[in-house]
Amino acid sequence: MKITEILTKETIHLNLSGSTKPEAIDQLVAVLDRAGKLEDAKEFKAGILKREEQSTTGIGEGIAIPHAKTKAVKTASIAFGKSVNGIDYDSLDGQPAHLFFMIAAPEGANNTHLEALARLSSILMKSEVREALLNANTERDVLNIIDQYDQVEEEEGDEETMSGEKKFIVAVTACPTGIAHTYMAADSLKAKAAELGVDIKVETRGSGGAKNVLTPAEIERAVAVIVAADTNVETDRFNGKHVIETKVADGIRKPKELIERALKQDAPILKGSGNASSSSEQKGQGVGATIYKHLMSGVSNMLPFVVGGGILIAISFMFGYNAFNPEDPSYHPIAEALMTIGGGSGAFGFIVPILAAFIAMSIADRPGFAAGAVGGLLANSGGAGFLGGIIAGFLAGYIVVGLKKVLTSLPSSLEGIKTILLYPLLGIAITGFAMIYIVNGPVGALNTGITNWLSGLGTGNAVLLGLVLGLMMAFDMGGPINKAAYVFGTGLLANGVYEPMAAVMAAGMVPPLGIAIATTFFGKKFTKQDREAGKVNYIMGLSFITEGAIPFAAADPLRVIPSLMAGSAVAGALTMMFGIGLRAPHGGLFVVPLVEGGWFMYLIAIVAGAIVSGVILGLVKKPVQE
Repeated sequence: MKITEILTKETIHLNLSGSTKPEAIDQLVAVLDRAGKLEDAKEFKAGILKREEQSTTGIGEGIAIPHAKTKAVKTASIAFGKSVNGIDYDSLDGQPAHLFFMIAAPEGANNTHLEALARLSSILMKSEVREALLNANTERDVLNIIDQYDQVEEEEGDEETMSGEKKFIVAVTACPTGIAHTYMAADSLKAKAAELGVDIKVETRGSGGAKNVLTPAEIERAVAVIVAADTNVETDRFNGKHVIETKVADGIRKPKELIERALKQDAPILKGSGNASSSSEQKGQGVGATIYKHLMSGVSNMLPFVVGGGILIAISFMFGYNAFNPEDPSYHPIAEALMTIGGGSGAFGFIVPILAAFIAMSIADRPGFAAGAVGGLLANSGGAGFLGGIIAGFLAGYIVVGLKKVLTSLPSSLEGIKTILLYPLLGIAITGFAMIYIVNGPVGALNTGITNWLSGLGTGNAVLLGLVLGLMMAFDMGGPINKAAYVFGTGLLANGVYEPMAAVMAAGMVPPLGIAIATTFFGKKFTKQDREAGKVNYIMGLSFITEGAIPFAAADPLRVIPSLMAGSAVAGALTMMFGIGLRAPHGGLFVVPLVEGGWFMYLIAIVAGAIVSGVILGLVKKPVQE
């Protein structure tokens, strides 16, 4: 499939207006929507914003490639936009972006579509293509330029030339979405290697699966391995090689540096069984960032069980608070089924084991999964709960990492039985004994103490807790402190404490709603672009997309962030004061009917917080001159 089959005249915008990332995204989404390429423009935009949260898609050299793969896309398509003046897109090189390719991939995108999208990423690495596109005056000019180089790409193919005489390195590239950065990093490495006279083969792990897969012979021949990835890449196959692990963005921006490091073998030799998830240490991140990454790996995989189970339990209560109990007069068989599916016998029963399993897997790769799952199960059954699950995950992960090092001295003939026998047997046994005889007792007592304390909080202490959680939710809006508050509320769900979750969700809705109110009622304090963006924040706030407030906070942090924190603190405190609980770890208007303790008072808390933020921000902002 040619690229111009999914990039058409109808999806080209040659004169983007505005100067900010949100404005560029809005215009490109609108282009795709008008062309009939989207099922749901709002959901698609949410997917684009979610990808931007992971890392900017402004790759430098004046290019931005926002992209999302979601069911909100009707057909695979590309929107092209050009800004002569440039737009601040938080690009990796700090320079404005002029050329924009918004990639929309449906969840069921076939390999033909994905390969076309990957070729586009490769084409844009050529300086002559970028120059030609900047000078394009019509939609036909754009299509002709892409067609010309797309043909060249298809003729050249994707295989690297390996002469056998030059130094040879191998690389793997991967990003969370797998439809842009993966291939741009690969092409950047290949182009720089050719310029330096180095042979290279790059394996890409994108949405269409692994391509150009490295063979054992190629890995053996390579002087070093580069892994440029923001997702887990199994590195066991690179044992005995110098392995450089870094971010996928470095593959795009720093190919020369990476290749020169590989040639100098400026990286540790991977010994025993590798694990890509520990790459954060090798990327220069601190211990705190490493712990946070492993913890978030567990939480993100646990959340579907919490969300699904929590909402099913909440729906069962709509039949009556005890309608699931066959001995209660309000009994209803559907309520019982919903409680069984969502509760401890169903989804909620998996929360702690899944949390522990994926923390361990993040640390030790797949060999850590079984030990983590069993440790989490023992924490759950032994009363250690969510805290015990976290400990079990880290304990199992590092036990397996230790086993990998200890077992490196075994004969190579036993290599095959390590993964299927020794790691699970010893990992499960050691983790299990540690949980039963060391962890469960004290952590179970601590867990019970915390649960009893929270359940018996007086009004004053409850309000204080809600206030603190609200401040945390608005401080960095999606950052580590925000996530810490969210994890705290989510963990208590497993212990049957639901009020902090309600406070966290209410507080998370306030920042965008506060922005919307301020831009509506204090219009003279904001530019026309800000006022337009403020309208969107009504929707984002009601949908629990806290990040809608981030552009405003980034532009004026000293006024905006304290204002939003004040409103979120009010919402969190009021929610706790009203004794409102929420079993589903999600916010937004659609969960309001599911709260326990009064949905109307929950709305009052949210609205009060939003008004406080909006009024304070409106008062402290200075008028603008347009």
